[in-house]
Parts: sequence; C-alpha cells; structure tokens
Amino acid sequence: MSEFVHPVERRMTISAADEERLRTQLERTWYVPRGIIGWCSVADHKTMGKRYIVTAFCFFTFAGILAGLMRLQLAVPNNHFIGPDLYNQIFTVHGTMMMFLFAVPVMEALGVYLVPLMVGTRNIAFPRLNAFSYYVYLFGGVMLVVTMLLNTAPDVGWFSYVPLAGPDYTPGKRADFWAQLITFTEVAALAVSVELVATIFKARAPGMSLNRMPLFVWSMLVTALMVIFAMPSIVTCSSFLLLDRLVGTHFYNPAEGGDSLLWQHLFWFFGHPEVYIIFVPALGIVSSIISAFTWRPIFGYSAMVMSLVATGFIGFGLWVHHMFATGLPALGLEYFTAASIVIAIPTGIQIFCWIASLWRGRPRFHTPLVFVLGFFAIFVLGGLSGVTLASVPFDLQVHDSYYVVAHFHYVLLGGAVFPLIGGIYFWFPKMTGRLMDDRLGKVNFWLLFIGFNITFFPMHILGLEGMPRRVYTYPDNMGWNTLNLVSSLGALLLVVGGALFVYNVVRSYRWGLAGSDNPWGAETLEWSMSSPPPVYNFLHIPVVEGRCALWDRSADAPIVTGIRSDVREVLISDVMDAEPINVAEYPEPSIWPFLCAVVTSGFFIGSIFTPWALPVSILPLAVTLIGWFWPKKRDRERAIEEQDEDRRLHDAA
Repeated sequence: MSEFVHPVERRMTISAADEERLRTQLERTWYVPRGIIGWCSVADHKTMGKRYIVTAFCFFTFAGILAGLMRLQLAVPNNHFIGPDLYNQIFTVHGTMMMFLFAVPVMEALGVYLVPLMVGTRNIAFPRLNAFSYYVYLFGGVMLVVTMLLNTAPDVGWFSYVPLAGPDYTPGKRADFWAQLITFTEVAALAVSVELVATIFKARAPGMSLNRMPLFVWSMLVTALMVIFAMPSIVTCSSFLLLDRLVGTHFYNPAEGGDSLLWQHLFWFFGHPEVYIIFVPALGIVSSIISAFTWRPIFGYSAMVMSLVATGFIGFGLWVHHMFATGLPALGLEYFTAASIVIAIPTGIQIFCWIASLWRGRPRFHTPLVFVLGFFAIFVLGGLSGVTLASVPFDLQVHDSYYVVAHFHYVLLGGAVFPLIGGIYFWFPKMTGRLMDDRLGKVNFWLLFIGFNITFFPMHILGLEGMPRRVYTYPDNMGWNTLNLVSSLGALLLVVGGALFVYNVVRSYRWGLAGSDNPWGAETLEWSMSSPPPVYNFLHIPVVEGRCALWDRSADAPIVTGIRSDVREVLISDVMDAEPINVAEYPEPSIWPFLCAVVTSGFFIGSIFTPWALPVSILPLAVTLIGWFWPKKRDRERAIEEQDEDRRLHDAA
C-alpha cells in the first residue's frame, strides 16, 4: 500500500472513545444540509439515489395509469371512450415514460445508492454532477407530464419514426417535446454512467480487485459502459430530428438527399442495447438475492462475469432485427438473425448458474426470492418468443402485431421489473431500517404474477391472429373480443398488485418492524454498516479479504487509516487490484448544480419555441458553472500551505 494509508487491526487497537470522536467528526464533515436551500444542495449519493428511485416510480405509476386507460379502451370492440388523437398521445407517453423515465433511470438509481456502499467508499465520484443529473431528469419528466395534461403530448410513438415524426406529417410542437425529452434523459443517463464507472474503477476499497467485485457492481459497470457507447447514437438521431423540424435541415428527407431509414439505424443502434441497459442490472439484483437467501456464493462467478460482459458486447450487434421488414440485403438479415439467437447464450449460462446456486444451498423463500423465481418463469418465456422473432420469415408475419407487444413486455416487465421489485423488498431494510411485510409481499407477488400473465400472454395469440399494434379500436367481427377483454381484466389485477406494493412500502416505512444491520445474512459490504447507513457510509474504510466481503472477513480484519476526517477525503485506488494510490477531496454540498440544471432545462424547453433560447441561456449558464467550479478560499489556502510544506521538505532534503 502507499505511504499515506496503511492497515491496522480492526477496532482491537482503537479505543471506543477514539471511535466516538471519529464518528462525531465524520458526521460533521459529511453533513447533509437542511432547509429548502439545503434540499437543493445535497450531494450525498444515498439521498440522491432514493430521490431517483421515488421519482422513477412516480413516473412508472403515471405510465401505468395510461396503460390502464389503453386496456380500458381496447376491452371491447368499437369503443369510443378515448378518441384516436388522445389514444396516440397516451401510448406515446406511456412507452416513452416507461423506457426513458423509468426503466433506465431506476436501474441507474439503484447503482447510485448501492455501488459506493458495495465498493467501500464514502460517496459516488463527482457528487455535484450526480445532483445535477437528477434535477435535469426530474425537469424533463415533469415537462412530459405537463404536455400530457395539456393535451399537447407527443403522438408519434415512443420510437418517433420518420417521416411520420417529421415536419411534413406532424406539424406543431408535439414531436419537438419528444425530441427534447430525449436530450434531457441523454444528459442525465450519461452523467450517472460516468460517475458509476469512475467510482467502480477508482474508488474501491483495498483488496477488492476486479475478480472480487460483487456481481451487482459488475452489472452496473457493464450497464454504465453500454450507456456511454449507446447514447451518442440517440443524441445524433434526436438532434437531427430537431434540426429537421426547427431549422429546416433534411437529414431524414429523401427528396432532399436525406434517408428516412437513417433514423431507424441510429435509433435502434441505441434502442436495442437499451433493452440490455435495463436488463443487465436486473441480473445483478438476481445474483445478490439468490446469494443472500441460499447463504452460498453464486456458482460460476467467472462465467457470470463473462456472461455479463458478453451480453454488453453482443447487445450492440442486434439492432437490425427491428428492421427485418425494411427491405435490407439478405446477407445482413442472416447475420442479425444469428446474432439475435446467440445473445440468448450468455443469459442461459447465468440461469444455469443461478439454478446450481439454488440447488447447492437451502433457499429461504422470502418475498425477494419469490420474485426472482417469478422472473425465471416469465423471462424464459419472453426469451423464447424473442428467439422466434429472430427468424426473418416469422418476424415478417408478426411484425407490428401484438405478438411483439407481448414479447417485449415479457422481457422488460418480467425480466427487469420483477427483479427490481424483489430488489426493493431486499434492500428496503438497508435504506430505511425497517422490514417490509413478508406476507403482504407474497400476496403482492401472486397478484402481479397472475395479472401479468393474464394481461400479456393473450397478446401472443392476438398477434398471431393479426391484431396490429397502435390501433385505438377494432371491429366486432375480427375474433379478438374475448382475448382483449381477458387482457384488460388481467390489467386490473396488475393495478391491484401495484397498489398493494405502494401500500406495503408506505406502511412499512411508517410502522414496519425494525430490521437488523444485516437481516438476510448477506455477504456484500453495504450490510456491514447500520441501517439506514450513516451519512459518511463507513466509519473505517475496510480492507476486503475475499470475494464475499463479509463472509470472508476475519475477526481482526484490517482497516484503512491515514484518511482525514475533517474534510471530505476519499481513497483512490488502481483499476485492477484496488491498491491505494492517492486520496482525493470531494466538494461540499452546493446550490450551483441545481441552478445549473434549472438554466439547462430552461434552454432545452425554450429552444423548442425560439432560437433565441441559446444566446439568452449562455450568460446564466456560464454564471452557474463558474459558481459550481469556483474554488473555495479554504481550498486555496490549503493548496498554498501544502505547496509551502513541499518546498520546505525539498529544501531540507
């Protein structure tokens, strides 16, 4: 280890009085500010992570209400409860909100909260950037909700295909709001991904080499890198769309040398990796839950890690299977058919590893594990339908039918939301200090599981019978009446299950049983501290001694010393072996990231209506950035003192 940090024996050589003084000093140093200004200034990763999670579930609830309205409209034929224009807005906002405002942000939010705790550091890298990303995400989501309430929401589908979304076929500002919402989510998602990659690579506790990282941390690392490589594509296509609509360019106008298929290539090069951006964190959640409830390390750790990495790589080579009906060359279709089948292999390896882990252990069937078992059943079925869609002839028959709707709901809701809800039940005592009701949780699971299958399984048959997507009603003589009614009744069960989940969360937060620091006996570092965690996370930065950080910890496990407690100082380690190489000082809480997010959001929204938004926003944006990065007097004085000390030591030498 380096000269400024060295291990000592844990607690055995540190008196209780010294520990209490250290705890008091750390609470004072890593304080969370109070009041309205303080609320907007917080940079603690746990606070921001919980805000992200709650906000994402609020958007999920809103999108779920819209889904319920769609199922109510489609329950019977020739229904005019909702008109075609409003229906187009509803299904566009539903899909957009689920994909861009819930699925990706909520998975990154779990990473924001848990990754620093799992890798043994006191905050996420770039904490002010983390706060900025949340507020940009919040303002973008609020903008979309307001457009829906004002009947001016986008109405061109969550994929916003051109030329339908172009200026010739969709005049007005509806599609402009969609394109700018994508910009909001791009900024937030990219910022969080950079923070997660920096935290995982450079802030791990000593001893946590890459081959000792928890599988959830691996899944978040793969996810963050996928976001960094996929987002530039959606940045490009949404910017081109906005320029076509607002400035008069012709990127997607074939009459002027553009190409409408360019949109699909750019969008799906992002859109298919996005499916795995949502799904890969769920794999980490499943591994964490199975390990905790079997009291066994996950079988085949190396195979699990390689499968996660392979999923990330292969996920970028599948986008054209969304475009089989566009008349592309046959050789290209064969390649993407093969790639679409190969992607199932890494996930299959992980499922077999999970089954082996359950087989070797003695599983305790608490609510989190029950949700994982439900995930197995639903996701395998969704994966099988995905393999069928990889066949070009079959895909041409069911393209743009309800078969596709059934498939991606089985993959995304079953493959991501079921593990996510299981993860909420699992980590709720860590976040709040209270346990969620296990009996209500199991009732919650069965309502969601049965309701989900009743809702979406009939859609496979509807698609095979020819029911197209994105229709607001249908005639009485098509033979779709019964299955649509059954699907809508299943949606009612989903609503009841979702309401019970919310009730369980609120009830447990207020009156739930107090949980111990590690009620499940799990092995990762976040369970080594009090519940909820203190503001500084770790009283002493641990030294990790094995792959299962808590199960492999010895009685006299070493800790890290030499890190100052009077400033927000964190340990910086190397990428491969987490050997300490330096320390860094994190900034204090600040109002400037919030103000910068306000100005940035004002520019994004204002630019929809006038090009003057750019010059008007430059000055306030510059002011907020200067305030954000302006060094404090204390920092300057400390730097001068350190330079003087280095000079004295050099002269003495």
